[in-house]
Amino acid sequence: MRPGQAFRQLLRSRSGLARRSLASSALALGTLLVLGCVPGAERREASAPPRWTSRAIPEAKGEIKEVDGQRVQIRYKDEVFSAITTNFERWPTYSYNDTRKFPPPNRTPMPAVKGDPRRGRELFMSRQKAPCTGCHLIPGDDVWPAGSVGPDLSVIGDRRLPDQYLFDFVWDARVFLPNPTMPPWGTSGILSPEETVHIVAFLQTLKGNPPFVPPPEKDPTRNPHTRPRVDRYWGDELDPANNPAILLAESGLAVWSAKGPSGKACADCHEGGLEKAMKGVATQYPKYLPAYRRVMSIEDYLTVHAPERTGQEMLAQSPAHLAMAILIKMQSNGMPVSVDVTSREARAAYERGRAVYYRRVGQRNHACADCHDPDRGAGRYAGARVLSVVQTGLTRHFPVWLTIPRAIWNIRTRFQFCMLPLGTNYLAADAAEYADLELYLTAFDNGKPMTVPGIR
Repeated sequence: MRPGQAFRQLLRSRSGLARRSLASSALALGTLLVLGCVPGAERREASAPPRWTSRAIPEAKGEIKEVDGQRVQIRYKDEVFSAITTNFERWPTYSYNDTRKFPPPNRTPMPAVKGDPRRGRELFMSRQKAPCTGCHLIPGDDVWPAGSVGPDLSVIGDRRLPDQYLFDFVWDARVFLPNPTMPPWGTSGILSPEETVHIVAFLQTLKGNPPFVPPPEKDPTRNPHTRPRVDRYWGDELDPANNPAILLAESGLAVWSAKGPSGKACADCHEGGLEKAMKGVATQYPKYLPAYRRVMSIEDYLTVHAPERTGQEMLAQSPAHLAMAILIKMQSNGMPVSVDVTSREARAAYERGRAVYYRRVGQRNHACADCHDPDRGAGRYAGARVLSVVQTGLTRHFPVWLTIPRAIWNIRTRFQFCMLPLGTNYLAADAAEYADLELYLTAFDNGKPMTVPGIR
């Protein structure tokens, strides 16, 4: 059977699949300003696996190089990555070898300057700073879309909070709360003491009596605390007319059948054809592989298994690599995820992944949990997006076609992109830390059907 015929038969034979919305938003914005968010206890970290030499394309390795006299991280050329040019190498990352710590909580003297509410509002709305409206609602038709991760601040001035209290809270909320979701804006260097004074002056003007100028948000479709949450429906995810990622999977059939320098192709070693040989395989990944002494996803395994058998290089995040990952995972569509988290090695990796999930990193001192735990930001609006809840499962649809930025991402690309809003450089796509994190997240998908590739 020719590759094109096999692919069409694959599409015809697929079963109906459950479609569940997964909000692709890991954008870590500043959150609770006054009420804060006190999460559950942080988890301990298990011992780290051996070092790993990345087998990814250059822009996926996360390397730091000197370009035109400046140290920069080599990142993807996609606009969503290239638009963030800051090199965050001074801030802690998720690397197991990174021993740096974010500065401890601190107070700083409140400058004896007169706060300018107009300037404070500009800072509150500034995308170069946060913007604060990504998590907080304030009055104004230009405040769109506002978030609901933090409390509505529309009448915070009526609470008659002391200026010093508000200043300290904005500067570093950790002086009041043990593990706040809101970044320590001053300690991180994002806000200066004078800028913080201006924001305090602005917050003190937000009062309901006398009446608002401008009036408070009364439109329930604009207010993030009342805005309806309508699941987007893109049609059949496995219809190539709806999902461009399906077409990439078809190119994977050519890779599957192509002989490498060793004279062998993937098809030569996997008897019974693609559908039979790969059926159910993806449901068990990520998993611990003794030969490599680490957890690996399908994508990780392809980077070592393909060259070992065919002699053909398959770098992580390359088009051929992504196409093969989609093609292999599609053979398990409709089958329940079943990753091992109970064996000794898998349990240790699961604990490491959970520690990564709760670890605070970057200039904003954020963790994955700040966006995806229900007692933090999960289920609420961060700007225009509802932050997904980790317990619902975040991985079984990946790789996915993202309508914005019109690209196909696997879960590792998603991890890497999440790092930049946190204010930290990303690790290599095939890093062991990301594999452990993926195992931890995939455990929440256990028992749920795979649907690859998704659309978001």
